[in-house]
Amino acid sequence: IYVLDFTLSGEVMNITSVKNISNNPGYDSQPSFISDSKIVYAGTENNQTEIQVYNLKTASKKRINSPTSGGEYSPQKFPVSNQVAAVRLDTSGLQRLYGYDYSIPSQTAPQMLLPTAEIAYFAFHDNDRIVASILGANQLNLVVANLKTKKVTPYIENAGRSIHKVPQSTSVSYTLSNEDKNMDVYILDLDQGGESFFVCQLPVGVQDHCWINNSQLLLGSGSKIYLYDMFGAQEWIKVADLSTYTISTINRITVSPDGKKIALVANDAQ
Repeated sequence: IYVLDFTLSGEVMNITSVKNISNNPGYDSQPSFISDSKIVYAGTENNQTEIQVYNLKTASKKRINSPTSGGEYSPQKFPVSNQVAAVRLDTSGLQRLYGYDYSIPSQTAPQMLLPTAEIAYFAFHDNDRIVASILGANQLNLVVANLKTKKVTPYIENAGRSIHKVPQSTSVSYTLSNEDKNMDVYILDLDQGGESFFVCQLPVGVQDHCWINNSQLLLGSGSKIYLYDMFGAQEWIKVADLSTYTISTINRITVSPDGKKIALVANDAQ
């Protein structure tokens, strides 16, 4: 997992302070900012995948959860609480969404949030509701789930893994496979009638996107970062090439709440 500082000037991204924060031979992926200076991610520790939190100010790492024989994935902060939600896959095959208190790492028992839904990927719409992809028959299906009532409502089939809260809005974006087997990005606002609005298509072979603000999206492909501006050219434009940092095969990508840092998952090309 790499973290970098950036500024955007038109179609040029200026990048500084590129750092590999995981620097680990195992699986490290699915980063998510819980503040401007802290990142949670799924990271290998003692041959298990655990919830790690990395402090950018102190360059230190801690495990949030107590170790189990299973693994934790896709950690994200609750919008209003000292909890992180993550998908736990047990050795029995049980896959459920749990909550973990990150203010006292490894000292509280996790709480199962949805007892019946086999969550794969998700994003918070608000503190009580999530938009999530669940495992279906050879595909992912999008649902809306209420963590208080435990109600899970099917929304649409054949969804993707990239689901994100849209900054400065009440919306969540998700991806959906189109007839050409590429991924389209849609916006969903549950407080405005639950209708979806098409945003754009991701480039061929790309699954992941994120938001800088409520109108600009980023994605990584190869060693390059691309920008889509809903009020600009409305096409994917290359704004940076990280090959000079020996970074290749970028996939998951996310931006800090203040819009100044990017965390991404990539290969070290060295």
